[in-house]
Amino acid sequence: MKRFQIPRGTADILPEEAELWNYIEQVSKDVFKRYSYREIKTPIFEYTELFQRGVGETTDIVEKEMYTFEDRAGRSLTLRPEGTASVVRSFVDNKLYANPDPTKLFYIGPMFRYERPQAGRTRQFTQIGVEAFGSTDPSIDAEVIALAMNIFQEMGLKDLRLEINSVGCPVCRPTYREKLVTYLNGVKEHLCKDCQSRIDRNPMRVLDCKVDSCQAATKEAPTIHQHLCDDCQTHYDQLKTYLNDMGIEYVENPRLVRGLDYYTQTAFEIKSEGVGAVGTICGGGRYNGLVEEMGGNDVPGIGFAFSIERIALALKSENVPLNLHQGLDVYTIALGEAAKRLATKVTYELRNNKLSAEMDYLDRKMKAQMKAADRLQAKFVLILGENELKEEKVILRNMGNGEQQEIPLQSIVEKIIQIAKA
Repeated sequence: MKRFQIPRGTADILPEEAELWNYIEQVSKDVFKRYSYREIKTPIFEYTELFQRGVGETTDIVEKEMYTFEDRAGRSLTLRPEGTASVVRSFVDNKLYANPDPTKLFYIGPMFRYERPQAGRTRQFTQIGVEAFGSTDPSIDAEVIALAMNIFQEMGLKDLRLEINSVGCPVCRPTYREKLVTYLNGVKEHLCKDCQSRIDRNPMRVLDCKVDSCQAATKEAPTIHQHLCDDCQTHYDQLKTYLNDMGIEYVENPRLVRGLDYYTQTAFEIKSEGVGAVGTICGGGRYNGLVEEMGGNDVPGIGFAFSIERIALALKSENVPLNLHQGLDVYTIALGEAAKRLATKVTYELRNNKLSAEMDYLDRKMKAQMKAADRLQAKFVLILGENELKEEKVILRNMGNGEQQEIPLQSIVEKIIQIAKA
């Protein structure tokens, strides 16, 4: 019989790893709540045009990486490759812009990109991200960056590097683009094939290429900082002031442009040494024209995203001490059919009273059941046998210090709850 294998670029998240994922999600949600961000859930697939328009037709994502298919009615659908376009679509579709205050949202869910699998990067990955709509003030840019740094620091990560840049706006970028294209055409023969094709379509992406020859060829390329308009320069300077006031350390990186077309002004990345050659665990920035491009009003926005897979790698690389498995409250050992009936009832009632409880389902001997309790890191073991039932009492053993006590049969649940929660 054929044995099925998992598709390339995907992974089974087994229980131990799932506990780490749950930890990452829970820390993120706790911080989101403190910053007044509320959760939004969007469909896993959308009409293909949404990503072509929202992400940008000249991006690697749209050109090479999307999982696109036709449904039975011949409509082109795409598994979402990133979260922002879907959230913006929902923001416009559901008229969330009617809220007088900034709309602050977060999302958690699977994304899909057809690319070469590598450390921390799979074809199906889980992304956590935020989007804040309604303000052009650089103070909210600083808040979004602070939020991301807060999450990672609260998880226990220490080896972090924040890089920031301004990528300008439609007012100042055309002049810079013209000078950059002239420079790139002069070094075109030294660029990789992808970057050669980007010169006319998306020249700023060339600066972000990780190929050694491209980095060397663009070393003297003009930077956007030399061409920012007054508004963009003021916005960028104020952002740095806010970050300085909050004591958040950063490095200015004029080559940081991010990979999506919709970014304007603020762009940032957070890096860690523990996730492979690239090192980026989080990226984001401002997208002031995207909501209007997607059919909405002229509403500014800013956000970021990170994948759980990369954060998990970083946590493991830094050997962050995490006590993820809290162990079991009570393991019930039953010896004999009558004892098993009582154990089933007691275990059910303990669970109903918010205690984690487990029992044996394999009719093993007491020694084997004790080993199972130990593997599950049970704090207490409840021993039910024929003798105990005859004497109308049970034995409760503290697995931490080995102490045992007898509990009357008629008050098992009440006593265990009292002892376990003490």
